Amino acid sequence: MCRSIKTLYNFEPPATEQEIRAAALQFVRKLSGFSVPSRANEQAFERAVDEVAATAGRLIESLVTTAEPRDRAIEAERAKARSALRFGTSASSSDA
Repeated sequence: MCRSIKTLYNFEPPATEQEIRAAALQFVRKLSGFSVPSRANEQAFERAVDEVAATAGRLIESLVTTAEPRDRAIEAERAKARSALRFGTSASSSDA
């Protein structure tokens, strides 16, 4: 799956509609092979993004868990650390 699509469920604060739509856009881009559709495919592409976003939103709203919500800031720091290990860069180098 597309690496730029991030988990949106069980975070504090909850995922926004914009985040869900961005994930839907990435998903449709991956499926279609288009980063930007042609004018002839634009309407079908946008309809697919709208439908995927709506479905994803319903899914996220209907899921239940007993786990504590994850903190976005902590998860972002963990992602930075993983990236630093993977690419051999300092996790704090982007802060300078």
